[in-house]
Amino acid sequence: MNTKWLKTFSAGLALSVAASTVSAETLRVVTDPSFVPFEMMDQETGEMIGFDMEIIREVAERAGFEIDLNTMDFNGIIPALQTGNVDIAIAGITITEEREEIVDFSDPYYDSGLRILVSQNNDKVNEISDLEGMKIGTKIGSTSYDFLMDNLDKNDGVTPYPGSSDMYMALMSGAVNAVFYDAPNVGYFASTRGKGKVKTAGPLYEGQQYGIALKSGSKWVGAVNEALADIKEDGTYKKIYEKWFGPMPEAK
Repeated sequence: MNTKWLKTFSAGLALSVAASTVSAETLRVVTDPSFVPFEMMDQETGEMIGFDMEIIREVAERAGFEIDLNTMDFNGIIPALQTGNVDIAIAGITITEEREEIVDFSDPYYDSGLRILVSQNNDKVNEISDLEGMKIGTKIGSTSYDFLMDNLDKNDGVTPYPGSSDMYMALMSGAVNAVFYDAPNVGYFASTRGKGKVKTAGPLYEGQQYGIALKSGSKWVGAVNEALADIKEDGTYKKIYEKWFGPMPEAK
């Protein structure tokens, strides 16, 4: 056996692997740690887990970049992308025309909407008009806050909170009469920590789609979209979805 050739080949292979690893670009990714079950901190490991976290890790691997993941309050995410302090954000971010003017979005990866949450014994709230004049908790910088301001004549009682856990605790303590926020987050809380104490009410409002947000002009938009298409096509998306939300609804 030509051991000299084997050593040379092995060394070359190692250098090739090392070079490919080094060449993988690291992108600064940011999320909001309070939007369960999309993103949340695992108290035992200190790792960010959730639906969005599995999606972005799968997308990064297929698109060919590494991620440097950090957290911040939701209302700071779009400004951070605007200034270029971060490259990508995933945090249940609704695609809107206003946001599309200042950041780039991937293709939609989740269909959502807005929902009312009230105390278990509250039978007076059945639709958005029933919230007129009430104390309502929502989240700072969210589309749910904008919706309330646009659709309630008496909106002085609308209180924006920095984190979703804050507004849920306000409802549980009686500080607000209702919460209005993203349907999957509201539903998850109602079926976990708030089970037997709170319930969802009324229909789904303002059908929305979540997208991965990238800084304007990002070269990664195409690769991210291709990765999203791949995970939907090969069943990976369905597997992740059902892990966090149960059976995936049939496509209409």
